[in-house]
Amino acid sequence: MYYSIRHLTKFLYSDMVSESMMETRMHPRSDQNQRCLTFHLSVSPRCRVFSYRDHLANHVHHFDIPGQHGQLVIVAESLVEVQPSIQIPSFLTPDAWAELDAMVAEGDYWEFLLPSEFTEPTALLDELATKLNLTRRDDPLMLMHELNHALYDYFDYKPKSTRVDSPIDVALTSRMGVCQDFAHIMITLVRSKLRIPCRYVSGYLFHGGKETDRSASSATHAWIEVLLPHLGWVGFDPTNHLVAGDRHIRTAIGRDYSDVPPTHGIFRGRTSSELTVAVRVTPSEGAPTMDQELPVPEDWSILVEKAQALPEQLPAPTRTQQMAQQQQVG
Repeated sequence: MYYSIRHLTKFLYSDMVSESMMETRMHPRSDQNQRCLTFHLSVSPRCRVFSYRDHLANHVHHFDIPGQHGQLVIVAESLVEVQPSIQIPSFLTPDAWAELDAMVAEGDYWEFLLPSEFTEPTALLDELATKLNLTRRDDPLMLMHELNHALYDYFDYKPKSTRVDSPIDVALTSRMGVCQDFAHIMITLVRSKLRIPCRYVSGYLFHGGKETDRSASSATHAWIEVLLPHLGWVGFDPTNHLVAGDRHIRTAIGRDYSDVPPTHGIFRGRTSSELTVAVRVTPSEGAPTMDQELPVPEDWSILVEKAQALPEQLPAPTRTQQMAQQQQVG
């Protein structure tokens, strides 16, 4: 299956800023069952864009715009090939817990076992674990299927009920949140109660006409992956009660959201910023030819304006502020 992805981010400032520095993680990974065939990042105002791979092989692009501008527009376009995933069974063999512990002892998985910024256990999390009878029993895979279903039933999906930096107790108290919250809660439960390596996945979910996904189709998505014997890293999507498959497109992996935000940066100026995000994932007939371009939706063209000319000199330094980050609500 081929997917064309267009991810637009727009920062609109109430007054001119003198500099913007930004880091993005929007380049789909090429591993497991997916391959990124093309990727293009457009930035307005124009600037030089640099890239590198972090220690988990995520693609990171970064740039600096040292001149006055009233908005920043980033458009990431990708074409990704996703192969059908292997069929994940319902359970493993009775000795799977021992095999898992042997894998962990022989490997380097410590960062996916320890608490991180958004996956610190709390008293409310302990209460939820007790309600769900979350202890090492049956086998690891059977328990993951059960937990994935339980979290889907326990929480309501409600955009704007949490913030990008909300701790897990906000969603635990209200029993509602978005995919970012559900992923953090599941990771914290799996690491602290079951001692299974677990990681956060940032990416996209293709919403077809027949699926009944409750997540938003116009946003980035988040789910989790756990390490299991004989299967390796297996993805679970508690937002939609899914095992991650060929509709899930991975862009970055990390300990939690703080490792893999789609955008992260600062600007210099005494002003406020307004963030607009739009994501579109569409199926493609096949691999493009060398001269074929990805489709450009007409209704987004008004958001991308011509690059502004940079001034010859920078204005006097002003206050540096954090840019708004994209909450993963899909």
